[in-house]
Amino acid sequence: MNVLKLKNVLSVAAFAFLGGAGRDIFSQCFYSAGILFANLLGCFLLAFLTYYVIERDLLAGWLDAGLGTGLIGAFTTFSSFATATVKLGQGSVLVAGAYFLASALGGLVMAWLGFVLAKRLAGRAVTTDD
Repeated sequence: MNVLKLKNVLSVAAFAFLGGAGRDIFSQCFYSAGILFANLLGCFLLAFLTYYVIERDLLAGWLDAGLGTGLIGAFTTFSSFATATVKLGQGSVLVAGAYFLASALGGLVMAWLGFVLAKRLAGRAVTTDD
């Protein structure tokens, strides 16, 4: 098992600040279109970083972690989902399709469960009108 390296943790934290701030700027300036753009740009950047920079070992590991997990991970979480689906599709379209459905439907189910729990903890009845 790999031990966390302080350099990696600090890199992820620093880059996550930048990624989160960038996403916030996009969403404040362009609302939903900004979020969509951030997700699409993040998908492109993570795939490019993974398959061009990281696989070719062009940067130090701590910088890969900071850019991929920190910057892009905080900028958008959809990029990780899309890149994983594409990579799985290289091996099996069926596996990639199952991953896509599990991610999409699982995300909706978890969002619904969080919604129900929040309403119940707040003492409000859960209705379909909310």
